[in-house]
Amino acid sequence: MLWPMIAIVLGFCGIAVLGVLAMRVFTEVRRLAREVDTASRRISRAAEDLERAAAPLASQAAETLRAK
Repeated sequence: MLWPMIAIVLGFCGIAVLGVLAMRVFTEVRRLAREVDTASRRISRAAEDLERAAAPLASQAAETLRAK
């Protein structure tokens, strides 16, 4: 009777450990998702700034090419 009880206790402990690890993974995934969201917003903002900065240069280059 002792061995089945030990097996049940070890099984419960294993499931508890898996539950704790699952919660840690869940919190890390949420943190990673926030970081990815922040990075993608920064990249979008940088791309928009680059487009705005390149527009006058592109129009000036087009005018220069037409003048030749």
